[in-house]
Amino acid sequence: MSKTPPSSKTPPVKACCTPAAQARPPAVPPLPKPSANAPVGLDNAALIPGGTALIGTAEPFLPADEESPPRFKKVKPFRMGRAAVTNAEFARFIEETAYVTEAERFGWSFVFYSDLAEGHAETEGVQGVDWWRRSNGANWRDINGPGSQAQAWHPDHPVVQVSWNDARAYAKWAGGRLPSEVEWEHAARGGQGDVRFPWGDKEPNDTDTFPCNIWQGQFPHMNSAADGYKTTAPAQSFDSNAYGLFNMVGNVWEWTAEPFRLKSLRRGARDQQAARRGYKLLKGGSFLCHRSYCYRYRIAARTGNAPDTSTTHQGFRMVWDAA
Repeated sequence: MSKTPPSSKTPPVKACCTPAAQARPPAVPPLPKPSANAPVGLDNAALIPGGTALIGTAEPFLPADEESPPRFKKVKPFRMGRAAVTNAEFARFIEETAYVTEAERFGWSFVFYSDLAEGHAETEGVQGVDWWRRSNGANWRDINGPGSQAQAWHPDHPVVQVSWNDARAYAKWAGGRLPSEVEWEHAARGGQGDVRFPWGDKEPNDTDTFPCNIWQGQFPHMNSAADGYKTTAPAQSFDSNAYGLFNMVGNVWEWTAEPFRLKSLRRGARDQQAARRGYKLLKGGSFLCHRSYCYRYRIAARTGNAPDTSTTHQGFRMVWDAA
């Protein structure tokens, strides 16, 4: 299929935001040994207090994702990276371990249609969300396909085109781990309770309120980039929340340690869960989120993807036990 935008001008409001590579082989890359200098990244981590943490919300927007009901769980203090793992940090991991990411091993990954590198060969779209294109040669270095490194790769931006398996490998090397869902939400709320966003409840918009990096305009055809970024922003940009964490919503989806689960006994939920068997949970939304299409740049929002899948808007952030 050629590099063309999707034909529909009214994309589905509640469709999932992340394509899955369903035809990939089940091979999992081996985990590297921890770095001799581990923990890596702890010098740029915030201490998150323990206590009774809220997960979910009393005001869900996408009930089918099971954003509610609100629940409370005890969490121990932990440390969380102030920002998502960056390209420079991931490059250090690759240099020390010679790790090969899954996108590199499979030889392709997903790229948003309007971001494909100039002169890119014909690409194949994803059924139902054909603004996502299967790009041969796309990986964490050449984010948007072969030859795109100079345009798309910035040392201080979040690393993308990394699968859950890749994120887990980095976490072991760094002497830490991926966060649980309750840890992620507890940290994102910054002690504010059931707020919609890390800064409170004030909504971002397309004209004058830009607290995070999301889409402005008409998705998927026109992005005004009014917030200053068409794709990723530096990992430490915009204002931090009360715990000193940057970009907990928007910018890039963040892998967590947990499976994506729906606990409802409703048939629709059971069918959705069956279709996503083995998926891992992602939090936070990305630069491709807009309220008209994917209103998942909220703290309680959630989605899932296959653990071997990578895209241009999925990254991760580290946590370490406080001790």
